[in-house]
Amino acid sequence: MLLSEVMGMEKYRVTLTEEEQSYLLGIVNTGKSNANRIKHANILLAIDENAPVKLNLTDSQVAQVYHAGERTISTIRKAFVLQGLDIALERKKRAMATNVKIDGEIEAKIVALTCQNPPEGHSRWTLRLLASQIVALGIIDDISHVAVGDTLKKTRLSHGYTKNGVSPKLLRNM
Repeated sequence: MLLSEVMGMEKYRVTLTEEEQSYLLGIVNTGKSNANRIKHANILLAIDENAPVKLNLTDSQVAQVYHAGERTISTIRKAFVLQGLDIALERKKRAMATNVKIDGEIEAKIVALTCQNPPEGHSRWTLRLLASQIVALGIIDDISHVAVGDTLKKTRLSHGYTKNGVSPKLLRNM
Protein backbone atom coordinates (compact mmCIF):
# COMPACT_ATOMS: atom_id res chain seq x y z
CA MET A 1 0.00 0.00 0.00
CA LEU A 2 1.34 3.41 -0.95
CA LEU A 3 1.87 6.16 1.59
CA SER A 4 -0.50 8.39 -0.38
CA GLU A 5 -3.24 5.75 -0.08
CA VAL A 6 -2.62 5.37 3.64
CA MET A 7 -2.85 9.12 4.18
CA GLY A 8 -6.05 9.31 2.14
CA MET A 9 -4.53 11.63 -0.46
CA GLU A 10 -5.27 11.29 -4.14
CA LYS A 11 -2.36 10.19 -6.26
CA TYR A 12 -1.09 12.89 -8.58
CA ARG A 13 -0.21 11.58 -12.03
CA VAL A 14 3.06 12.82 -13.53
CA THR A 15 2.95 12.97 -17.31
CA LEU A 16 5.97 14.71 -18.80
CA THR A 17 6.06 16.12 -22.30
CA GLU A 18 8.97 15.24 -24.57
CA GLU A 19 10.44 18.72 -23.96
CA GLU A 20 10.25 18.25 -20.18
CA GLN A 21 11.80 14.79 -20.46
CA SER A 22 14.73 16.11 -22.48
CA TYR A 23 15.14 19.06 -20.10
CA LEU A 24 15.26 16.70 -17.10
CA LEU A 25 17.67 14.36 -18.88
CA GLY A 26 19.90 17.37 -19.54
CA ILE A 27 19.93 18.20 -15.83
CA VAL A 28 20.72 14.62 -14.89
CA ASN A 29 23.35 14.01 -17.54
CA THR A 30 25.33 17.24 -17.16
CA GLY A 31 25.46 17.00 -13.38
CA LYS A 32 26.01 20.75 -13.07
CA SER A 33 22.97 21.46 -10.88
CA ASN A 34 22.80 21.05 -7.15
CA ALA A 35 22.28 17.54 -5.80
CA ASN A 36 18.64 17.99 -4.81
CA ARG A 37 17.71 19.32 -8.23
CA ILE A 38 19.35 16.32 -9.91
CA LYS A 39 17.65 13.96 -7.46
CA HIS A 40 14.25 15.53 -8.10
CA ALA A 41 14.84 15.33 -11.86
CA ASN A 42 15.66 11.63 -11.56
CA ILE A 43 12.55 11.04 -9.46
CA LEU A 44 10.33 12.85 -11.96
CA LEU A 45 11.78 10.77 -14.78
CA ALA A 46 11.21 7.59 -12.79
CA ILE A 47 7.55 8.34 -12.00
CA ASP A 48 6.70 9.69 -15.46
CA GLU A 49 3.72 7.85 -16.95
CA ASN A 50 4.65 9.00 -20.49
CA ALA A 51 8.19 7.57 -20.33
CA PRO A 52 9.38 5.81 -23.48
CA VAL A 53 10.52 2.89 -21.32
CA LYS A 54 8.02 2.19 -18.54
CA LEU A 55 9.71 1.25 -15.28
CA ASN A 56 6.42 0.52 -13.45
CA LEU A 57 7.97 1.34 -10.09
CA THR A 58 5.84 2.11 -7.07
CA ASP A 59 6.55 5.25 -5.06
CA SER A 60 8.17 3.16 -2.33
CA GLN A 61 10.48 1.50 -4.89
CA VAL A 62 11.41 4.90 -6.37
CA ALA A 63 12.06 6.15 -2.83
CA GLN A 64 14.43 3.24 -2.21
CA VAL A 65 16.25 3.65 -5.51
CA TYR A 66 16.86 7.38 -4.99
CA HIS A 67 17.34 7.26 -1.21
CA ALA A 68 14.35 9.43 -0.52
CA GLY A 69 11.24 9.11 1.59
CA GLU A 70 7.86 8.20 0.16
CA ARG A 71 6.60 11.55 1.35
CA THR A 72 9.27 13.24 -0.79
CA ILE A 73 8.03 11.35 -3.84
CA SER A 74 4.47 12.36 -3.03
CA THR A 75 5.50 15.99 -2.52
CA ILE A 76 7.35 16.07 -5.86
CA ARG A 77 4.31 14.57 -7.62
CA LYS A 78 1.97 17.11 -6.08
CA ALA A 79 4.29 20.06 -6.78
CA PHE A 80 4.68 19.04 -10.42
CA VAL A 81 0.95 18.62 -11.01
CA LEU A 82 -0.19 21.72 -9.13
CA GLN A 83 2.72 24.15 -9.59
CA GLY A 84 4.80 22.98 -12.52
CA LEU A 85 8.20 21.58 -13.32
CA ASP A 86 10.38 24.37 -11.90
CA ILE A 87 8.74 24.20 -8.46
CA ALA A 88 8.98 20.39 -8.41
CA LEU A 89 12.73 20.58 -9.05
CA GLU A 90 13.46 22.96 -6.19
CA ARG A 91 13.39 22.39 -2.46
CA LYS A 92 10.65 24.09 -0.53
CA LYS A 93 11.78 27.47 0.74
CA ARG A 94 11.81 27.90 4.48
CA ALA A 95 9.42 30.42 5.90
CA MET A 96 11.34 33.20 7.60
CA ALA A 97 10.15 35.08 10.63
CA THR A 98 8.83 38.44 9.52
CA ASN A 99 8.18 40.04 12.88
CA VAL A 100 11.42 41.87 13.56
CA LYS A 101 11.38 43.47 16.99
CA ILE A 102 14.40 45.72 16.57
CA ASP A 103 14.16 48.08 13.63
CA GLY A 104 16.51 50.92 12.81
CA GLU A 105 14.83 53.42 15.13
CA ILE A 106 14.94 51.12 18.15
CA GLU A 107 18.51 50.17 17.32
CA ALA A 108 19.49 53.86 17.31
CA LYS A 109 17.87 54.34 20.73
CA ILE A 110 19.73 51.32 22.11
CA VAL A 111 23.01 52.71 20.82
CA ALA A 112 22.22 56.13 22.27
CA LEU A 113 21.38 54.62 25.64
CA THR A 114 24.63 52.66 25.60
CA CYS A 115 26.57 55.86 25.03
CA GLN A 116 25.04 57.54 28.08
CA ASN A 117 26.53 57.16 31.54
CA PRO A 118 25.31 54.06 33.40
CA PRO A 119 22.78 54.48 36.24
CA GLU A 120 23.88 55.31 39.80
CA GLY A 121 25.62 52.42 41.49
CA HIS A 122 26.95 50.92 38.27
CA SER A 123 30.39 51.55 36.84
CA ARG A 124 29.43 50.45 33.30
CA TRP A 125 26.56 49.09 31.25
CA THR A 126 26.02 45.36 31.25
CA LEU A 127 23.82 43.69 28.65
CA ARG A 128 21.26 42.72 31.30
CA LEU A 129 21.26 46.25 32.70
CA LEU A 130 20.77 47.66 29.21
CA ALA A 131 17.91 45.23 28.53
CA SER A 132 16.10 46.15 31.73
CA GLN A 133 16.65 49.88 31.12
CA ILE A 134 15.35 49.60 27.54
CA VAL A 135 12.14 48.01 28.81
CA ALA A 136 11.86 50.53 31.69
CA LEU A 137 12.16 53.46 29.29
CA GLY A 138 9.46 51.97 27.07
CA ILE A 139 11.69 51.74 24.01
CA ILE A 140 10.44 48.18 23.46
CA ASP A 141 8.03 45.99 25.42
CA ASP A 142 10.34 43.03 25.94
CA ILE A 143 13.95 42.31 24.98
CA SER A 144 16.58 39.84 26.09
CA HIS A 145 20.14 40.68 26.96
CA VAL A 146 21.19 38.43 24.07
CA ALA A 147 19.23 40.57 21.57
CA VAL A 148 20.84 43.70 23.00
CA GLY A 149 24.27 42.10 22.62
CA ASP A 150 23.51 41.07 19.04
CA THR A 151 22.37 44.60 18.22
CA LEU A 152 25.50 46.15 19.69
CA LYS A 153 27.72 43.55 18.03
CA LYS A 154 26.12 44.39 14.71
CA THR A 155 26.98 48.06 15.23
CA ARG A 156 30.49 47.18 16.44
CA LEU A 157 29.81 49.28 19.51
CA SER A 158 31.51 48.90 22.86
CA HIS A 159 28.93 49.06 25.61
CA GLY A 160 30.51 51.40 28.07
CA TYR A 161 34.24 50.78 27.93
CA THR A 162 35.01 53.79 25.76
CA LYS A 163 33.23 56.94 24.71
CA ASN A 164 31.49 56.20 21.46
CA GLY A 165 30.66 59.71 20.31
CA VAL A 166 26.90 59.60 19.98
CA SER A 167 25.20 62.74 18.78
CA PRO A 168 23.94 64.93 21.69
CA LYS A 169 20.83 65.64 19.60
CA LEU A 170 19.98 61.93 19.58
CA LEU A 171 20.47 61.74 23.35
CA ARG A 172 18.07 64.64 23.95
CA ASN A 173 15.32 62.95 21.87
CA MET A 174 15.27 59.84 24.03
